[in-house]
Amino acid sequence: MKKIYLILLLVLSQIFFAQSDCVSAIPVCGNSDISYFPTGPGIIDDQVNANGSCLSANEHYSVWYQFTVATSGTLTFTISPSAPYNADYDFAVYGPNKTCATKGAPIRCNYAGVQAAPNQTGLQIGLTANSGAWSPALNVTAGESYYLIVDNWSGANAALAFSLTWGGTATLTSPFNDPAIQPNPFNPIGIPGATASSPRLIETCDITALYNFQSNSANIINGNPNFFVKYYRTSNDALSDTNAITAPIVVNTTDTYYYAIRYQDPSNPNNPTNKCFNINAFKFKDVTFKTINASLTECNNNNNGVATFNLTTTTLYTPNPAYTYTTKYYPTIADANNGTNEITNPWAYVSASGDVYAKVTTNLGCSDIAKITLNFFPVVIVQNATLRSCYIASNPATAAFDLTSAPVTSQQATKKYYPSLTDAIAGTNEILTPSPFVSPNGVVFVRVTNSNGCYTVAKVTLVVLPPVYSSLLEDKIICMEDTTTLDAGPGFTSYKWSTGATSQSINNVSVGTYWVDLKTGECTTRQTVKVYPSEQPVISNIDITNNTVTVNVAGGTPPYKYSIDGIKWQDSNVFNNVPRGDNTIYVKDDYDCDPITVTVIVPNLVNVITPNGDGVNDVIDYSALAGKKGLVLTIYDRYGTKVGQADKSNGYKWDGTTLGKKSLPEHTGIP
Repeated sequence: MKKIYLILLLVLSQIFFAQSDCVSAIPVCGNSDISYFPTGPGIIDDQVNANGSCLSANEHYSVWYQFTVATSGTLTFTISPSAPYNADYDFAVYGPNKTCATKGAPIRCNYAGVQAAPNQTGLQIGLTANSGAWSPALNVTAGESYYLIVDNWSGANAALAFSLTWGGTATLTSPFNDPAIQPNPFNPIGIPGATASSPRLIETCDITALYNFQSNSANIINGNPNFFVKYYRTSNDALSDTNAITAPIVVNTTDTYYYAIRYQDPSNPNNPTNKCFNINAFKFKDVTFKTINASLTECNNNNNGVATFNLTTTTLYTPNPAYTYTTKYYPTIADANNGTNEITNPWAYVSASGDVYAKVTTNLGCSDIAKITLNFFPVVIVQNATLRSCYIASNPATAAFDLTSAPVTSQQATKKYYPSLTDAIAGTNEILTPSPFVSPNGVVFVRVTNSNGCYTVAKVTLVVLPPVYSSLLEDKIICMEDTTTLDAGPGFTSYKWSTGATSQSINNVSVGTYWVDLKTGECTTRQTVKVYPSEQPVISNIDITNNTVTVNVAGGTPPYKYSIDGIKWQDSNVFNNVPRGDNTIYVKDDYDCDPITVTVIVPNLVNVITPNGDGVNDVIDYSALAGKKGLVLTIYDRYGTKVGQADKSNGYKWDGTTLGKKSLPEHTGIP
């Protein structure tokens, strides 16, 4: 964009023609480019054709400028007509240090004529005389002042403007290039336009709103003292400092607006530089930004009344790669407007259903607020259930359950099983084999998940059906030769005995082990019952004294019955007057089973021993009784003192000695 630096001397009348006279020449501030639209010849005849000027007698569409050299050097300029480039611009330079009345002949003078585009004229370095439309550059010294007239000779192209570009090594005076006056660079408004010569652009967030032009001034001035900014709708308004925009207005994107940076010398209100200004063109670009309301739907897992929402997944605007966006989230519209109570974890926001708000701001400072509606997916409907299963025979406290059969929901869903509610919610320690699942009485939990990924947890109570035994069926004891009846009792669905019988009871059962499968509902209990033979009494020993037999019995079930003929029974274990020889003793216990018998011999006792070696009664010999199991004969003297013993070790014989010594005199009688 080309900048225009001008000193504008205003005359109350003929305002648009005043710059066409030498006495109201526009002071040039600095070497910045000039653009102008001459509108007439002025009101004073400045005698531009006198004294050998190359100009014609009269001005046509002209403008006068005055410039002062700040630094010495060469000075050039190029005058270029606007398209279609066929305007014939003439120029003349007067000076140095002349007045309008004493300006005399121009020191440089030339004209473009009609050339091919760009049809330019001006001063060039390297020339010593005019060459076509070009004249030699000026060698200028600091402090020198000059006048310049630019005249559009082509009446047919009076509407055409021109631009003038300075060149060379010399600089012109201006408050805009004096570091003592302007210590800081001015900041241009907005952003660059499409091309270098295009007006700069102010991006506005809402083209329909009132725009405050003064909001740009502080940034443009950039801390430079004694400068101020004014804004205009047209370049002529800017040049003439008329119709300045002083209040916010509604702007558009088609018109070109202008701002002028102006200087005011605080110590000298008449300083000519006070008339200097820097005109810049700008336009507006509509970057209106609007958000899009959005919604999120998440799972109200386990019907807790809240869900975890990732607010950052919503689409709140149509992105433009030329901009960057910042989004912040708030629980209420008031918070979004005030920037309070920001949601700091929008990627994992736990909330009930309802609305939250997102404020989206672009890198241009444009912002808008979108509403995000938070919804729940339909709740997964479940019900708690109970599973009952028959005990495992090897471990009756447990049963094998088919968890997949638990009727926890009628909806299409995926079910997973866990040992605790905590595991079900966290998804940890999953039961990978839900059937068969061996367990005692207890509970498991089912995480039921639908196609939306939402879940609810149901509880399944596990009941082990224990074995049901017959309270009537008990082990029995019978005589070995007897039979009995086993009765499981009523109340069972079915019976199956180890004998193959399916009745409640079985008869004629002998000694042995039996079982019966008792069915209750769906469960079957195998109950084992034993029929034991009664314990037979044992005759531990029999004492025979002369004709008296005493029977000692152990085991069995007292009281015992005794008989010597198997017919007549007595309670006493002593039999008197038992005849000598073999006798049978019968014994039975309280079970009245077949009696046990033992044959006893009541011997013809020899009760005299004379161990004198004469071969008569030298030895007591009961070897004939050796077949009697456990038989021991004890020998006492007449005084009751044990003197010997006949048993298996000595062949049931005794020779009157004990430990190799005679225990009896040679004539001893045994009582």
